[in-house]
Amino acid sequence: MNYDKFLNTNLVQVKPSGIRRFFAIAEEMENVISLGVGEPDFKTPWHIRQKGIEYLEKGVTRYTANAGLLELREEIARYYKRKYNIEYDGKNEVLVTVGGSEGIDMAIRSLVNFGDEVIIVEPSFVCYKPIVEVSGGIAKPIVTKQENEFRLTPEELENAITDKTKLLVLPFPNNPTGGIMTKDDLEKIREIIIKNDILVMSDEIYSELTYTEEGHTSIASLDGMKERTIVINGFSKSYSMTGWRLGYALGPEPVIKQMTKLHQFAIMSSPTNSQYAAIDALKNGDADIKRMKQDYDMRRRFTVKGFRDIGLECFEPKGAFYLFPCIKSTGLSSEEFCERLIKAKRVAVVPGNAFGDSGEGFIRVSYCYSIDNIKEAIRRIGEFVEELKNEN
Repeated sequence: MNYDKFLNTNLVQVKPSGIRRFFAIAEEMENVISLGVGEPDFKTPWHIRQKGIEYLEKGVTRYTANAGLLELREEIARYYKRKYNIEYDGKNEVLVTVGGSEGIDMAIRSLVNFGDEVIIVEPSFVCYKPIVEVSGGIAKPIVTKQENEFRLTPEELENAITDKTKLLVLPFPNNPTGGIMTKDDLEKIREIIIKNDILVMSDEIYSELTYTEEGHTSIASLDGMKERTIVINGFSKSYSMTGWRLGYALGPEPVIKQMTKLHQFAIMSSPTNSQYAAIDALKNGDADIKRMKQDYDMRRRFTVKGFRDIGLECFEPKGAFYLFPCIKSTGLSSEEFCERLIKAKRVAVVPGNAFGDSGEGFIRVSYCYSIDNIKEAIRRIGEFVEELKNEN
């Protein structure tokens, strides 16, 4: 039977995730050190797990409100007021989602009509472009550059906007580069966004992992931007709660209303015990974030030095938990480098072009693993780079 005539043609044309392909290869091999998947190696802090267990033991296992527990939504609003000085109405401007990824999906599908252009800052996480294209929109990448520390510049944004532009996807701190946008950077693009009357989807899932004195600035905190920004965040990265599958979106009530409607039909509600655990995380988890962030910062500095010591050019990231080393000096493409590396040295990293064509010539390395694994992985990669030199 030929299923081609039945399948969604937009979806068929979307390529599978380049991240998961190398993860699958690593799973089938022995003695592989994987620095490929961005999942914290910390366990969810005990007091958060305990709260989830408590509500399971109580038998609190029914659906919650579609938008999530009101207590959780109000706690999320308090968190954004406390951290970033933005006032949100927990009842009408917050939606609890199944991970940040669902929030991204709901936001794009709630906003994008056929033919709308969505500007996506690249290199960036793999899901934005496919969701835009499946929704019938047109994804327009802006390529950020290493010499600009992978920041979005006002000139780049201005040149990308057309009369069909509806949405800017702003993914900072950035996966895969670790780049950030400072408050001054955001102020410069704010004027262009308002002038051209477009919306912003600000993916802030790594907001707590910003290694500068200034810390993270949400673009929604700037004058005139709250009403035109949908913020996506969650619990996976900052609280090491990946498997709990819980995220959230904050934004203008009319947009959140439509996102909630879509969420209602697609999901119903987010996991109940995860929501109760998340309330505890927001109330009592600041010390956990500080502890994990200090450890990531140590690994970050160690890993940057390690890659530079083996002769690979490496931008020093200021956020998230990734490096984006340049491998152009080896003469291999990103795919070739990663495939040969895993076969020769049993180290899994992700080719940069998985994050957009502009990522060609780079690899993504996650440092959210033990320092021993990182040290051994760098040693093996160093051997691999030396062997490549001897081939020439």
